[in-house]
Amino acid sequence: MVMHHDDDPGVPVVVPLLEPADGIPDVVVSDAQLAAAVTALAAGAGPVAVDAERASGYRYGQRTYLVQLRRAGAGSWLIDPIAQPDLSPLGDALRGVEWVLHAASQDLPGLAEQRMTPDAVFDTELAARLLGMPRVGLAAVVADTLGLGLAKEHSAVDWSTRPLPEAWLRYAALDVEVLVEVRDVLAERLEAAGKTEWAHQEFEAVRLAPPPAPRLDPWRRTSGLHGVRQPRGLAVVRSLWHARDADARRRDISPGRVLPDAAIVAAAVAQPRSVADLVALPQFSGKGTRRRAAQWFGAIEEALALPDAQLPPLRGPGTPGPPPPRAWADRDPAAAARLTAAKELVAGVSQAHDVPVENLLQPDLLRRLCWTPPEPVTAESVAAALTAGGARAWQVELLAGPLAGAVVTLG
Repeated sequence: MVMHHDDDPGVPVVVPLLEPADGIPDVVVSDAQLAAAVTALAAGAGPVAVDAERASGYRYGQRTYLVQLRRAGAGSWLIDPIAQPDLSPLGDALRGVEWVLHAASQDLPGLAEQRMTPDAVFDTELAARLLGMPRVGLAAVVADTLGLGLAKEHSAVDWSTRPLPEAWLRYAALDVEVLVEVRDVLAERLEAAGKTEWAHQEFEAVRLAPPPAPRLDPWRRTSGLHGVRQPRGLAVVRSLWHARDADARRRDISPGRVLPDAAIVAAAVAQPRSVADLVALPQFSGKGTRRRAAQWFGAIEEALALPDAQLPPLRGPGTPGPPPPRAWADRDPAAAARLTAAKELVAGVSQAHDVPVENLLQPDLLRRLCWTPPEPVTAESVAAALTAGGARAWQVELLAGPLAGAVVTLG
């Protein structure tokens, strides 16, 4: 139960959560320790709280560097997936058990690499969104539901560090300390709001989500690319991006730490003709960057030597589907009017049900519907289009009829 200040009943009292109830568990690194964890967690009761820590911004990719679990009757466990990369025994021990995670879509892909996949999920962040809670970070949700203060000062540290400092391990254990209790409060609120089935459908969508498709021309996501206005400069960006990515992968370092995007863009604009010209750029004056200057210049030379026919176009291939909405008024005024009306309609439904617009319907799916409506436009055809686009049944039920009416009116 959340307590409130006597002098202001509207302000909850937040009690700091400073230590795990059972102390900081030892990190599981050996086969024997993993076997003990498997035995204990299999014998536990109820849902299992699960969290994972990555080293985003420090290491290449999204590999998991620590797995935290807590279950009633089993206590908390901290697992080192570098020392124990195959966690399938843990996954097998938790078959049929609901996993409680916060922002599950961030952790499930990495856990799957460790061969841990859930049979059921309760996502406390998604639940908070469906309930219209104004803040959905873990600390905010713990404070709102339990009146406990959860410190988040170690959320962005380098979790690939070994050995992990005690303060980080305490933080990691606390992340799963009360997650099941949070789940229980949110489940009660979902039931009271009539949103339990909505949540179940959303949790299943997250659990079953396929990995994202590879991006076309990922180098075009380089920050500051809009400042490169010539195909030759884009070729330099492309060449440097791929050289950096290969180097980062080989060294297992985050690409931004190998060579910042700002340096790539600066080289693309300046198009230096020698290593000396390159290191004269302020973005290449750092010790580490200068040490690899010849490597980066080699990538630049390759781009500068390309024939014009092999230069990348100023505009990328784009993604399948409608153009950016800002172009709709000129290209298809009727579609622009449909989109405006549809957005207003979705915003109204969002407000009526206290669910954020982005959780009510994916904006991209709404744009596709308005750009190319089904023929003929009926509640059934709109429902089919939404379903085909990945909308969940509860979203279709709320929106198909009203959206069909809006599209027909402005057809």
